Amino acid sequence: MKTLNRLFAAFFIFAALCAGNAIAQEAPDALIKRISQDVLDSAKADRAIQAGNQKRIQKLVETKILPHVDFQRMTSLAAGRYWHDATPAQKQRLTKEFRDLLVHTYSGAIAQIKDQTLQFRPFRASPSATDVIVYSQVLQTRGREPIQLNYRLEKQAGGWKVYDINVLGAWLVQTYKGTFATEIGKGGIDGLIKTLADKNRALAATPIKKAR
Repeated sequence: MKTLNRLFAAFFIFAALCAGNAIAQEAPDALIKRISQDVLDSAKADRAIQAGNQKRIQKLVETKILPHVDFQRMTSLAAGRYWHDATPAQKQRLTKEFRDLLVHTYSGAIAQIKDQTLQFRPFRASPSATDVIVYSQVLQTRGREPIQLNYRLEKQAGGWKVYDINVLGAWLVQTYKGTFATEIGKGGIDGLIKTLADKNRALAATPIKKAR
């Protein structure tokens, strides 16, 4: 699970989107291609990020990722049927803790960016589509196999937003759905919230490792 989470995090950052009305009108595949390269180049060129500077890394996450990921939908899908049983306060807290967990993971992954490149498959979707998948793969050096990477996006009032990602054949939401169900079965929604909060505190206290 830890390895899979790192993969999700390491490559999900490439789906980061920028704000702006002009960008909101951009096709989802063109948007991801352009911005993902910007994020990749920014991380490679920033020595502070490569050295694991927490503030610089978190700033990149906050400006490039957070405004353009639908964390509430992601959380509701991961919680499944239990989402409907949660109170508004529990939904808000659960979304925050899940968001923070992914942010911590993304921050650690950004510091590991070194020599990856991206390749996209031809995008096919109806012009009127509001829910699409963008297919790509991460190319690595030293003869390592490419990693298949797919993004699921929804067109909303403010533009396209990412709400799920598939790495190595597994969707992030589906993967966390099993973990969420297990924790809810043991301690209810509040038990899941506590588990995520404890994990976030531990991650916040752990220095980010720099790229090798």
